[in-house]
Amino acid sequence: MIRKLPGLHTNPIDFAHDLNGFFLVQVKYAAYRWHPQKPFLAVRFRILEPEAYLNRSFSGRIYCSERALWRLHWFLRDFGYDSELLSRDQIDEKALLDLRGVIRTSATRYRGGSYQSLDGFAPASEWETVPHAPNPCADEEGNSDDLQL
Repeated sequence: MIRKLPGLHTNPIDFAHDLNGFFLVQVKYAAYRWHPQKPFLAVRFRILEPEAYLNRSFSGRIYCSERALWRLHWFLRDFGYDSELLSRDQIDEKALLDLRGVIRTSATRYRGGSYQSLDGFAPASEWETVPHAPNPCADEEGNSDDLQL
């Protein structure tokens, strides 16, 4: 059987290079992955806004090591994760599905590959206050009136 996979012929580095900036996203997949030094939560996001990126998706890792738990807590809190589960220190992968929020992301190149860095999170309700430029991280100096996540 032959399957059509749109985008298969394109270079993945070229495909991900423009995912820098702020996006309103929805969690489509989440799975905890154990590793002796760096356990992580693998998350796949579907972009809801801006309109030019609608329905594109990207993946990222949120590390769960003791030193990185603050970032995981930040993500869960801002995306509206169940506060009762959070207070019991529990992650339910099914409860993560369809959560919405704002992510600031940037493409990172490492050892010939391109990866999405999850730089910041905010509740979905703050989407209207986020700068909607396609690449707000392009200005190296930054502006004092930029929203900082």
